[in-house]
Amino acid sequence: MRISQLFCRSQDFKKTLETSRPRLYRIAYAWTHNAALADDLVQETLTKAWQKHDQLRDPKAEEAWLFTIMTNCFRDHHRRERETEDIDGMEIPCEHCLETEQMRSELAVRVRRAIAKLPAGQRQVVTLVDIEGFSYTEVSSILGIPSGTVMSRLCRARAALKDMLLPELAAPTEGPRMRRVK
Repeated sequence: MRISQLFCRSQDFKKTLETSRPRLYRIAYAWTHNAALADDLVQETLTKAWQKHDQLRDPKAEEAWLFTIMTNCFRDHHRRERETEDIDGMEIPCEHCLETEQMRSELAVRVRRAIAKLPAGQRQVVTLVDIEGFSYTEVSSILGIPSGTVMSRLCRARAALKDMLLPELAAPTEGPRMRRVK
């Protein structure tokens, strides 16, 4: 009976890892702005999670636990590699799009560039809270920092993004407007 329970738990955890991969990749890409590095971080995260899944005490906290592992992998990467790659010229091509989709794509590129200019700590907090919808407490747990630090980094990140994006959006143009995501 014990072996069957262990097998079922492993199968359930495998499904959890498979469903979490796209979300982990989105966050890793938002933090690194490098597709290959983001893929490497996700792979390392999933490998470590699989190897240590028996250490997870609360199954309800699987998602936060995975993001904590990825945060540690991201920190380890920065310890190994101190240089960063300049991605200001990077654009996302949009083929066969309607005009509205093109405008949304351009806005998304501007927002990604603005987020890329933020310091790493602010970039992590703003992507976890505003893009992925984690609570301040969950982000505090994931990044291993106090909740007050999460709030202050988020406040500074939002102010910096507003300063960077508002002048670009002040010109009267038709199309999608920025909205605050909480």
